[in-house]
Amino acid sequence: MSLFSSKTKGYCIEFGEQSILLARVSRSESPLVIEEVKEFPVSDITALKEYLKSAPGKGPTKLIHAKCGIFPAKRVVRRHTLDLKRIKEPAYFNEIYTQQFRVDPEKYTITVLNSADGSEFDDSKTNQKEVVFCGFPSEEIDSMQDSLLAMGIYPERLELSSVSTLGALISYLKFKQSKTPLLLLEFGADTTQSYILSADGVEISRPIQSGISAMIPVVQKELGLKDEESAKKLFFSNTFDFTSMGLSLTKKLLKELQSSIGFYEVQTGQSIGGVLCTQLPQPLAWLSTTMTGALGVSSFNVEMTPWLESTGIRFADGACPTPLNERWLGLTALIASYDHVIVQKK
Repeated sequence: MSLFSSKTKGYCIEFGEQSILLARVSRSESPLVIEEVKEFPVSDITALKEYLKSAPGKGPTKLIHAKCGIFPAKRVVRRHTLDLKRIKEPAYFNEIYTQQFRVDPEKYTITVLNSADGSEFDDSKTNQKEVVFCGFPSEEIDSMQDSLLAMGIYPERLELSSVSTLGALISYLKFKQSKTPLLLLEFGADTTQSYILSADGVEISRPIQSGISAMIPVVQKELGLKDEESAKKLFFSNTFDFTSMGLSLTKKLLKELQSSIGFYEVQTGQSIGGVLCTQLPQPLAWLSTTMTGALGVSSFNVEMTPWLESTGIRFADGACPTPLNERWLGLTALIASYDHVIVQKK
């Protein structure tokens, strides 16, 4: 069954760590119109279910058909250089999974993509050695599909939002004819996924075992609070200015990032041109400024509207979120197609 038919509306939904973003779209391929966007807190699935009960365009199953993007905590999105002499060896890829990525290949569903354009890796083509491994635990696929059906969603596709976001940013860098690489940080509770990418593709990817949760004990210690739960409530409350503590809170993360950036710049002779932080809860948006200041790199601002128009996407009157910023990048990445992107004129 196709994503859209004459009797159904198409939906794209991104399940982030902090919020759920939804778009209703007019058709499966560009040019298309985003007819409506909605945002729901992850903590309030009931609100999403209530919306879906009356959502237009359901088929005979009474479910909305959607392309869904997710950010599993144990996801693998890792760039790797293959040894072309070994790609035909039966045990070679499992060796990469266990030794390089520290995951059990029996418990993961993993796809291999070309790092430059996101096309599927073909081991018969001997020039394809720069790849990105993408996957997450197989049991999470089953549990997520069950959860979506319980919400009233028929998942036509289930994608790693990290991968679609990387594709969108590479498309954007090509659109802007950018010559400088970008550092992308996806903040999670326990892990921060870091990527260096350029208009030529994914250059470096690395998970750093330091996320938002690691900042809570520092908040407790710095402010002399009685327990971590009190520190957590204050940290996410948006009632206290933590910017002066930013360097203390991100010390470990910054050290790891500076190491990665230094290695990349020495290897390539290129300097990072901007930093983009995603998946931050709204009360912690200030962390983006802290990271850019500490790294000595400018914040990367995505001009969403001209890029989306270049991919054949526009918003219906009154449907465009305000502001239309990088928070919506992952959702629009699920919708966009990059086959015919028009390069922006300088």
